[in-house]
Amino acid sequence: MASGFAQWGNDLYTGRRSYAIVAKRRGYFLVAIVLVVLSLGVIGIRMAGGGLNLGIEFRGGSEFTVSGVSDTSQQPALDAVAAVAPEEVPRVTSVGSSTVRIQTAELSNEQVEQVATELADAYGVSTGEVTSSYIGPTWGKDVSQKAVVGLVVFLLLVSLVMTVYFRNWRMALAAVIALFHDLVVTVGIYALIGWEITPATVIGLLTILAYSIYDTVVVFDKVRENTAGVLDQTRSTYAERANLAINQTLVRSINTSIVALLPVAGILFIGAFLLGAGTLRDIALALFVGMAVGAYSSVYLATPLEVALREREKPIRDHTAKVLALRAERVEAAGDDEDAALAAAGVGAGHRQLQPGEHLGNKAQPRRRRPR
Repeated sequence: MASGFAQWGNDLYTGRRSYAIVAKRRGYFLVAIVLVVLSLGVIGIRMAGGGLNLGIEFRGGSEFTVSGVSDTSQQPALDAVAAVAPEEVPRVTSVGSSTVRIQTAELSNEQVEQVATELADAYGVSTGEVTSSYIGPTWGKDVSQKAVVGLVVFLLLVSLVMTVYFRNWRMALAAVIALFHDLVVTVGIYALIGWEITPATVIGLLTILAYSIYDTVVVFDKVRENTAGVLDQTRSTYAERANLAINQTLVRSINTSIVALLPVAGILFIGAFLLGAGTLRDIALALFVGMAVGAYSSVYLATPLEVALREREKPIRDHTAKVLALRAERVEAAGDDEDAALAAAGVGAGHRQLQPGEHLGNKAQPRRRRPR
């Protein structure tokens, strides 16, 4: 199996095997648009129904933690809070196998003491096992503002660095659009399942930005290498060389995604569901969804979008038309000779646009003009 996977990867790299990802980009664009629209729709429904499920750090309130309990069921906590503040609808979660966390809106000092006593009686523990704290919404608001500022600064720096590095603003724009896609879909998943959005979630969202942009830059670097001097030849179009770059980095993208997702999946499914660690669950879900969506967007969205933007340039558009016209002439000249026709079309078994070892390296960088 390993040898077969290696051979498959080698065939992708040499061009013997190829998936027409760029040629079918409209279908992948449609998938991305549908995912974004559905995610925005779910978020909109949540907002209309009272907003996203924000953690206490963002909305503020009182929090109680009951330790050393033998039964982590929610009903005793609900009854205890209802006995003191009937109008409150607390959020009760189990943390591990012997701890229960209860969150309510802001309560008075007297109500806090009464709820703590009721919780101790309900779970059969001493009052010393019940701790209470108040979290103001100001801290959560400050975290939100800093997260937004960090996101904007990150996107601006990424756009600037990619534009300078690749000397092509279209790659930067395609990468930013792919990042927007990843963020919206991840938040949409959170809105769909109704999990709390906590500071750990925000950290996870900011983390997936770096992962997604890294994966995209690797593919773009190969695109730049393959398309260097593309206008000086007539064997292949810009889109075909970019598609070859995607295929050549496909195995690397798969391997990187699997290696990254496995430990995150372990944190999510073992640490969160079995151990009941809420913080691990919050950050792991954002990482898991974001990495999976980012792996998809770096292959099926970012590069095809960059190609679509480049094909709006007249030199690229004219070159593509020229290559296709010459290819059609060669196919027509080949006549009934099937092998010759395939070779003329550039799809023969012996035709390979790039061979292993033919890396352009620094030569792929556009030449700088020397000052006169």
